[in-house]
Amino acid sequence: MSHQDDEQAARLERARQIGLFRYMLIREAADPSLTGRQRGALVRKLAGEEHADPDGRRIRISRWTLDRWILEWRQGGFDALVPSPRQAQPRTPPEVFELASALKKENPERTAAQIRRILKAQIGWAPDERTLQRMFHRTGLTSLRAPKQTEIFGRFEADCRCSRKNDPQVLPQN
Repeated sequence: MSHQDDEQAARLERARQIGLFRYMLIREAADPSLTGRQRGALVRKLAGEEHADPDGRRIRISRWTLDRWILEWRQGGFDALVPSPRQAQPRTPPEVFELASALKKENPERTAAQIRRILKAQIGWAPDERTLQRMFHRTGLTSLRAPKQTEIFGRFEADCRCSRKNDPQVLPQN
């Protein structure tokens, strides 16, 4: 099994555990022999308590969420309580990322904000700055640096090679 298959199996198992947790919470309240008033009282009681989720964290579930889970269970059974897998399709076209990468490689000192402005001017649309930053980090483009030209020092860091006597900035000391 590949890493991706292992990850997919872990996600499916996690979703099943969440479905079991939801069913455990609503099983009494979903009993068809209960009246609406009895069910409402039971759901309010459940909503007022803390519950341990599948990860062991203490959480509260709202009464509206419990009512929704009961309705979903009645309409679709246990499978309706299991969360559906997320659709993790990239929303940004690959051509936009290729252009952004080319712009970053052309001038590594460009920021994501600058690249966003260029993309917006060229193609009329651009992803968010943070999206570009994540892409640069993921692809290793943040470590690119422009070639150093000459070293520039601040006023107090420069190596003074001149004579202090001939410096007009130095006042004579008495």
